[in-house]
Amino acid sequence: MTVALIWAQGNDGVIGRDNTIPWRVPEDARHFRERTTGHPVVMGRRTWDSLPERFRPLPNRMNVVLTSDRAWTAEGAVVVHDLADALRRAADADPDLTVVMGGAQIYTATMPFADLLYVTEIDVDVPGGDAFAPVIDLSAWQPQDVGEWTTSEKGPRYRFCDYRRIGG
Repeated sequence: MTVALIWAQGNDGVIGRDNTIPWRVPEDARHFRERTTGHPVVMGRRTWDSLPERFRPLPNRMNVVLTSDRAWTAEGAVVVHDLADALRRAADADPDLTVVMGGAQIYTATMPFADLLYVTEIDVDVPGGDAFAPVIDLSAWQPQDVGEWTTSEKGPRYRFCDYRRIGG
């Protein structure tokens, strides 16, 4: 099974502020859909809660939600309480690819198991950011595809950067 992590980050590594994404880049939303549709996605409960209700569960994807709250349930979510179970359930649904979509704690926990990173760099500074992407150690990760900077229809510049674990 291949495990991919997907996130968008500002210049300072911020991925969120107040449980929201602090920018609007529709091209990144399309990129996210293209990368995740048809594959199980693993997320934390706060990431699930941050999704607009009309998008919960994310369509055409098994939505695996990791939470320590044993009483928590949500329609359309496969609720799990430990990371190993989350990855196992996702792999049972799609032995080829599981995509981890956040948040910060889940990225940190799954980074040792990841084979691929799908990162969108957004050229913005985010004051007050409170959720951060994991640091990509380039001694362990090889850039595979680094796109050109492009200006979003909503204003900020962005680029897509894919990484593969070295030796993976």
